[in-house]
Amino acid sequence: MTAHSGDTDQWIRRYHPAPDSEVRLLCLPHAGGSASFYFPVSQALAPRVEVLSVQYPGRQDRRLEPCVESIPELADHLLPLVLDGFTDRPLAVFGHSMGASLAFELAGLLEQAGVAPVMVFASGRRAPSRFRVEEDVHTRGDEALLDEIKRLAGTDTRVLGDDEVLRMVLPAIRSDYRAAELYRPQRIRRLSCPVTAVVGDSDPKAPLDDVRAWQEHTTGEFSMEVYPGGHFYLTDQAPRLIQRIADTLSGAAADR
Repeated sequence: MTAHSGDTDQWIRRYHPAPDSEVRLLCLPHAGGSASFYFPVSQALAPRVEVLSVQYPGRQDRRLEPCVESIPELADHLLPLVLDGFTDRPLAVFGHSMGASLAFELAGLLEQAGVAPVMVFASGRRAPSRFRVEEDVHTRGDEALLDEIKRLAGTDTRVLGDDEVLRMVLPAIRSDYRAAELYRPQRIRRLSCPVTAVVGDSDPKAPLDDVRAWQEHTTGEFSMEVYPGGHFYLTDQAPRLIQRIADTLSGAAADR
């Protein structure tokens, strides 16, 4: 697969370019999420850390593009773009929920290419081996899908009340849920880079024992951080989480 600069601009957003940063952080959104979700993270970490935020097809300015319904396929799209433009400095990867599965898959491909991330942050997601065969949200009707979104408090209720907006975002949400629920690690079993699992203490989608199982998927160092909150704990806990990321990446960059 050949990377093109236009593809890079479509997929990877830099809201606060930091050419003098010692490390980069590639952020991968949750199901139904977009690159702009990480704008506050980018703002807070610049210029110490340059944040790269991924925009999946099928939403916002890419809403007319077909969605990608497979985690491995998403990783295959991103790999050449990252290798082509973002390997001159140490790179860490942060993924929330579906994004954590993608972070695992992409990190494994990067390691195979000889560019191991300095850290993988897996947020709000069970370990890859702890999937649930009964997950079928992506097959349900629109109302059931919306109920699930409301339950997780991941989408502003003002948006949920706008029928026109809903018609635009529901296909992307359904596609992302399909990718997340059907993902089973086949190509990548274990990483060699460090992994930090991060989760809310009352997250209904990520029981603590299942999150702790991320340690089975790396031969590198493993740590686990538990914050107050549910699936979207990172919204309320943003200052603490961002400081934790900054401290971790400062140490990782110094070790390289």
